[in-house]
Amino acid sequence: MGDVYVEITLENYIDRILVKRGYLEPEKIRVEKVKVLADSGSTMLVLPQDLVERLGLELTSEKVIVTYADERKEARPVAGVVTVRVGDRSMECDCVINPPASEPLLGQIVLERLDLLVDCKEGKLVPRPESPYLPLLKMK
Repeated sequence: MGDVYVEITLENYIDRILVKRGYLEPEKIRVEKVKVLADSGSTMLVLPQDLVERLGLELTSEKVIVTYADERKEARPVAGVVTVRVGDRSMECDCVINPPASEPLLGQIVLERLDLLVDCKEGKLVPRPESPYLPLLKMK
């Protein structure tokens, strides 16, 4: 069972809103394609500080305590709002900011919301068999 890396697209959500409202030209939207580790052991989207800065994401007033694999705990800042696109599925969310040049992680919240499973054997993300076209979310 190996790590699964996938290419995703990250976009500054506020830039997209400014384009819709006529305040920004479409080519000014800050967007990046990024190879991330699909990490079902992580909770949130985790991005390195330098990528957060390039995307122009703003710090929220929130901080979170993260627990690393070696059981260290640390308070980390949160930024947003970022649009995450994985294949033909997308969502908006905040992200935890890790140090510059750290590995970006695609955590469980995004995987659950987009209804994607980590297929370690094939090395890719796949929709659940019950939801091949659109995410299928439980309401109860």
